[in-house]
Amino acid sequence: MLRIVLMAGTALAAGLPAAMAQEFKIGFITTLSGPGAGPGTEMQKGFQIGLKHEGWSKDGDKLAGVVTKVIFGDDQQKTDAGVREAEKLLDQEKVHVLAGIVWSNVALAVYPKVIAKGLPYVITNAGASQFAGEMCHPLLTSTSWNNDQIPEALGQRMNQDKIESIFMLAPNYQAGKDMIAGVKRTLKGPKIVGEDYFKLGETDHQASISKARASGAKAVFVFAPGGMGVAFFKNWAAAGAGKDMKLYTAFTVDWSTLPAIGDAAVGTYHTMYWNVDIDNAANKAFVKDFAAANGRNPSHYAAQAYDGARIIAAGLKATGGKFDDGPALAKAIRKAKFESVRGPFAYNVNGMPIQNIYLREVVKGADGKAAIVTRGAIFQNYKDAYWEKCPADKRL
Repeated sequence: MLRIVLMAGTALAAGLPAAMAQEFKIGFITTLSGPGAGPGTEMQKGFQIGLKHEGWSKDGDKLAGVVTKVIFGDDQQKTDAGVREAEKLLDQEKVHVLAGIVWSNVALAVYPKVIAKGLPYVITNAGASQFAGEMCHPLLTSTSWNNDQIPEALGQRMNQDKIESIFMLAPNYQAGKDMIAGVKRTLKGPKIVGEDYFKLGETDHQASISKARASGAKAVFVFAPGGMGVAFFKNWAAAGAGKDMKLYTAFTVDWSTLPAIGDAAVGTYHTMYWNVDIDNAANKAFVKDFAAANGRNPSHYAAQAYDGARIIAAGLKATGGKFDDGPALAKAIRKAKFESVRGPFAYNVNGMPIQNIYLREVVKGADGKAAIVTRGAIFQNYKDAYWEKCPADKRL
């Protein structure tokens, strides 16, 4: 007891905030096993590089001048597992920030646990529409997007391409429904001739592709992240469907899945807020270090997790290293200034980014391999469709 009193007295005598004598803890939930591990491990890699660029490499190192510990939790792409990990991080580890989460259904299930604790919830992927609207909260900040933003831009591109008809494909969970809703919101010309919601984690898409062909559609939209997308393209190529239908994707082709998909993706379009060719210093440093460590370019999953680490560090620095007041830290994170890989962007009152959305095309690179190139912005400084539904008392 005497030792504890003396340590506290020493911290106070040195003029340091009491919280700085403690260890700052970040809990990061992602998918490290099972079929969804591709995006999940990509996020972990990006988050770790972001921490490294802020001076933290291992437990005991300092982040924004504060001794920090980072604990990773594996949700296995399962809602119940995600909730268990959140409870462990919040109740046992007593983390000061909860971050990460790939899947919208997991993020929705974890949400009430974090909010009840009054702690910052920094989501680095899942963009459930509810978070942008009725469930928005000052504690919640996203470093990715609202689910609908990316496919809304794709719908606009389809209008420009004057597609006659289209068939929609997505997994049957919240994000899948949001993605199709996003395309529909901006789609003005093409006729939607059918929709098919397959099970989350599906690896055999032959039946869905057959339905699309039977509909007579001139184009197909598919949302199939991670391993689902790799499997989809194998089925697509085997069926020769590209001869009859133009393919548009969202969160299906990225730098982590492209090596496995290969030439089957060449000629397809998708939309995203970022790419490796975005020209700014932060992005160049991130892409360089990720490629050096992993032998390939990073995906958007890694990019937004990288931003997640850096915005937490910036928020902690803005509070002067104080982290015992969760709402104050959450506000500092939301308002923090840092150099994003996507370039300048702003936060809306609901914690969703206001950002550019770019068209990206898969082409044959100079080395003969498939590559993703940016073809310009479809939307600039783009707000999500739900922010006006964010209650006034929950806006920040």
